[in-house]
Amino acid sequence: MASPARSPGEPVVLTVEDGVAVICIDHPPVNALSQAVRAGLLAALGQAQADPSVRAVVLHCAGRTFIAGADVTEMNLPPQPPLLPEVTLAIENSPKPVVAALHGTALGGGFEVALAAHWRIAEAGAKVGLPEVLLGLLPGAGGTQRLPRLVGIARALEMITAGKPIDATAALEAGAVDQVEHGGPEALRTAAIVAARRLAEGTLPVRRTGQLPVTPVEESVFENARVNAAKARHPLPAPVQCIAAVEAAQRLPLQEGLQRERELFVALRASPQSAALRHVFLAEREVAKVPGLPADTPTRDVHRVAVIGAGTMGSGIAMCFANAGIEVALLDADAAGLARGMQTIRRLYAASVARGSLAEDEAARRIARIAPAAPPGEEAALGQADLLIEAAFEDIDVKRSVFQRMEACAKPGAILATNTSYLDIARIASFTKRPQDVVGMHFFSPAHVMRLLENVRTRETADDVLATVMKLGRTLGKVAVMVGGADGFVGNRMLATRTREAFFLLEEGALPAKVDHALVEFGFPMGPFAMADLAGLDIGWRNRKARAHLRRPGVRDCDLLDQVCALGRFGQKSGAGWYRYGADGRTPLPDPLITQLIEAHSKTAGIERRAIPDEDIVERCLLAMINEGARILGEGVASRASDIDMVWVHGYGFPAWRGGPMYYANQLGVPQVLARIRALEARFGADFWTPAPLLESLAQSGAGFYPAA
Repeated sequence: MASPARSPGEPVVLTVEDGVAVICIDHPPVNALSQAVRAGLLAALGQAQADPSVRAVVLHCAGRTFIAGADVTEMNLPPQPPLLPEVTLAIENSPKPVVAALHGTALGGGFEVALAAHWRIAEAGAKVGLPEVLLGLLPGAGGTQRLPRLVGIARALEMITAGKPIDATAALEAGAVDQVEHGGPEALRTAAIVAARRLAEGTLPVRRTGQLPVTPVEESVFENARVNAAKARHPLPAPVQCIAAVEAAQRLPLQEGLQRERELFVALRASPQSAALRHVFLAEREVAKVPGLPADTPTRDVHRVAVIGAGTMGSGIAMCFANAGIEVALLDADAAGLARGMQTIRRLYAASVARGSLAEDEAARRIARIAPAAPPGEEAALGQADLLIEAAFEDIDVKRSVFQRMEACAKPGAILATNTSYLDIARIASFTKRPQDVVGMHFFSPAHVMRLLENVRTRETADDVLATVMKLGRTLGKVAVMVGGADGFVGNRMLATRTREAFFLLEEGALPAKVDHALVEFGFPMGPFAMADLAGLDIGWRNRKARAHLRRPGVRDCDLLDQVCALGRFGQKSGAGWYRYGADGRTPLPDPLITQLIEAHSKTAGIERRAIPDEDIVERCLLAMINEGARILGEGVASRASDIDMVWVHGYGFPAWRGGPMYYANQLGVPQVLARIRALEARFGADFWTPAPLLESLAQSGAGFYPAA
């Protein structure tokens, strides 16, 4: 049945069908619980109560989903009544029974609305859950008090502290929903109305969730949950407070439990970790909107992809498309290299099957989508592709050769993309006669795992190409960020400044383990030297040699990487790099040989070594990145500070609970950041520490990278 007619801007409407009030929420795109929706729900519920012809109520939603959660944009605003706890309490206390009809996703506040109802019907395939912990919060509208009454303490703890949704079948088995409907949206709506009538007639039991007893568990259940929460390398407050709120459900009457839940929610909402996580949540959605690119820009069809280069990156990129259901041709001029690439792909899929994260038949389907192609079959594969992605050696002459071949074979309208991580996209586009079709698609290793995709535009890239690669990012499950084509784009350009300071810190007195420890304690999953060993030092060495012509005479340069690689130490792949690796080949162990090499280097360079505190290491590395980020933003290489944050959170392991480098700078205060950079400039010189003009102008105006919360 179509949604009932409503006034423009009215997100909640009520119709009455033979004694059942059907309250429909129609608030695209995901029916989030904005103030208007909350007020509309409360008003519609009151209208149903006042209508003597109404015997029961159904809550359902238009569009592709039930209420997918709260409106996160409102969380930094002053409270805007009615608050959600008032709405859920009104639903639970309704004298006329309320049925919630769930489809799509019923998450967070949406699931809390459903928990307050007296009967829950979920469409097969729907998902329910309370993911607030992922935003540094806990369910604040009764979720921690009502869910334990339905599924038990242990299952509620699991669902609330992990934040992972469960499907309708699992929810039915757990007791979180009462019925699963397999007939589609119309059947769901009809079944909800039938259930509402049966509740009104008394042939189905009216279960007010808050009145259900809580089956008590031993204290050890809560203690074990707290121990597990504390095992995280950087324990955040939200999981512990989630446990405390669920514990209140066992120890306190409903009203007192709800009050305790709200107190804990309000405290978490004010925490810096939650503010940062909410920033990341919103930035992930904002980054999909490219400034200057209309939302209705048409896209090109991409049904077949050709990936040129079957090395680590090319193989991973091919898997990305195969995982998304897109046919891929994997090409390599070297037959042995192509065979190795396909072997790697099969091995990675087999590992997923062995872990239980992928069904064997699905793995087989994905492998079947990847067709290896070697000469002379390359031309046909290139000619059939709608998108051609070059993932060859990072050398401009190699890129020239590959792109000229791509252009010669590609059909009109095909997109020609490069996976280069540094090189000038405009120069690569100049190798072709169709620069409007050329774009950068910079995947991050391992490409089939990492969420970031830096899409790189040139001044000549056509709008429909830009719109297509942004849409493809979503199709591939990536966080796609549109950036400009300057050297190193956003991520690697900022990474270069952090790497520079990390090397200088080695010269001045730190060791690799010291630098890595400081940044891991800050929140990164790995430090720069352990990460370099994992990626392969030869990659960085090759880039360093290729960029040697960019070094400025008389400007400080550290050649420690050259010295380490000259010893044949290329990281984990060779058993030794900045660290040595034991029998498992993965655990980094400090190596006296590297210590001796670094100390000898400092002596030769005339640098007196000193003890360097962790906070100095973090400051040097982070401020270098922030200053370069401000320069990138000022130059327009990135459109928004949030774009830079998304690059670093999803591509380089910047801790999400710190929001990203530019958000972190905003929290420190731009004037304070500028003052510290000027102090470093006075200490180390202007070669690397001249403040970015944007940083100076923001500090002078009293503004920041983001408005004050």
